[in-house]
Amino acid sequence: METIDKLDRIILNTLQENGRTTYDQLSEIVSLSPSAVLRRVKRLEDRGVIDRYVALVKPEAVGLGLVAHITVRLEKNTDNQHRTPRDLFRASVQTWPQVVECEALSGEMDYFMRVVVQNMSAYSHFVMDTLLKHPSVQDCRTSFVLDRIKATTAMPLL
Repeated sequence: METIDKLDRIILNTLQENGRTTYDQLSEIVSLSPSAVLRRVKRLEDRGVIDRYVALVKPEAVGLGLVAHITVRLEKNTDNQHRTPRDLFRASVQTWPQVVECEALSGEMDYFMRVVVQNMSAYSHFVMDTLLKHPSVQDCRTSFVLDRIKATTAMPLL
């Protein structure tokens, strides 16, 4: 895999800050021609360094006022001979729009989920009627976000 040089890092940091930065603007920042910047960005996209471009939405601005961090422990066995509890859970998580992040963990619990919902009633409905009714889920524990101190999607490219 090719290394990322100083100019690539500057381009990546700039795009992480503002994904709508134009090639002309980037060319001024890194002192290259717009076509050279375009080639670099295309190479970063092709190599998978740049995964995708998105609009970041403030949850509160669209009525999603409650963020919960849920750790989940799965059953170790299932009656399904063809799919493991892990496979069943992972497939289900993909269909739950309230889950905006899910990661497999080491340690006592198996998964971490970040869930964003309107309010406590919506959270309760999700946990009681969806999560805990899932055949693979043995247990879950929740912590609620009281205050967002730092929220970034930017990778620390030093």
